[in-house]
Amino acid sequence: MSILAIGLSHRTAPVAMLERVSLTGDALVKLLHDVQQDACVAEAMVVSTCNRVEVYTAVDRFHAAVTSVCDLLSVHTGVAPEELKPHLYVHYEERAVEHLFSVVCGLDSMVVGEGQILGQVRQALKLAQKQGTVGAVLNELTQQALRVGKRAHTDTDIDQAGASLVSAGLALAGELPGRRALVIGAGSMSSLAATTLARAGVADIVVANRTFERGRRLAESVGGRAVEFSAVPRELAAADIVITCTGAGHHLVTPEMLTRGAFLLDLALPHDIDPAVRSVPGVTLVDLETIQESGIGSREGDAVRSVRELVSQELTAYLDAERAAKVTPTVVALRGKAASVVEAELGRLMMRIPGLDAKTRDEVALTVQRVVDKLLHEPTVRVKQLATSPGGDHYAEALRELFDLDPSMPEAVREVEL
Repeated sequence: MSILAIGLSHRTAPVAMLERVSLTGDALVKLLHDVQQDACVAEAMVVSTCNRVEVYTAVDRFHAAVTSVCDLLSVHTGVAPEELKPHLYVHYEERAVEHLFSVVCGLDSMVVGEGQILGQVRQALKLAQKQGTVGAVLNELTQQALRVGKRAHTDTDIDQAGASLVSAGLALAGELPGRRALVIGAGSMSSLAATTLARAGVADIVVANRTFERGRRLAESVGGRAVEFSAVPRELAAADIVITCTGAGHHLVTPEMLTRGAFLLDLALPHDIDPAVRSVPGVTLVDLETIQESGIGSREGDAVRSVRELVSQELTAYLDAERAAKVTPTVVALRGKAASVVEAELGRLMMRIPGLDAKTRDEVALTVQRVVDKLLHEPTVRVKQLATSPGGDHYAEALRELFDLDPSMPEAVREVEL
């Protein structure tokens, strides 16, 4: 199976397009299953965030899989193929692995180095596991990617290279201490927003969420207060800063609801705040387009270069391990065939010399086995080493030809499992 990644992100599509293709809830689950059930796709995982929608698959046919995934993306997002395809990128095999590693490390984010993507990819994997659309290939790849992402944040200074979308947006808000804030939503991004506001010295933090209890827990964690969702219009009248990030799918804040000037930060896709609020005197709206255009956190420095080097090293290690794993069935088949030959020949020998005592028989069997093991040791070690080099699969193929091996035989499979 080969890894295929198809998607679009803030690098290839305007935010308006990302808003149209954003998938959550049942729509995301339906896409997952439809992709995985395609004839040329064995496994599927979808990463859907405000910055990207990417479909990762394990496939056995490249061209057919590309066509199927692109068509399914069009069907499930409702965006016509001729509109969608110019924004899509396709990564295959090594390049797909490298892309996932880079994404998880925050190198491909709107704000370079932001840590939210690590949790978002982890959630994407959990959803795919729960829905049964991933198997050994994507599960192991994504788990490794998450380990690489964690290393990027613990072993380098990538956290200081950029900022979260929240920090990037609030950087445009001016002085924060003493101001009053309203946070709409209580998800991971809203939690980050509330925490950032508290650390910045915001005087009063109000959290409004459709599930009041969840909003209350978030508010208490930052020393704020929670209100019912129906109180949003009232709280808007008192807030200096409003941050929204929900999955509502429609505008929660409209021009008519604003009676005073305020700084509004909309991190949702689709947008929570009607862009028309910009026409209200004293209102400043910062959304994903604004952050993208500002270039905040997009600069590359030593920390980013360190992470790129880490990704390169981890990619090499991953590919080497994958190539070595592919030759293992051949090595097992060779040793299995040798063991069969030894067993057969020892059987014939014992029939010719029936009078041998048990100790002598054991010593003869052990000696023959040692000879075979020593003869096989060097070629099996070498073929594993050579398998990690470009074109290494040809060495395993040569071994199969020379010894007439079939790694798919049940005997070989059983040995691998042992």
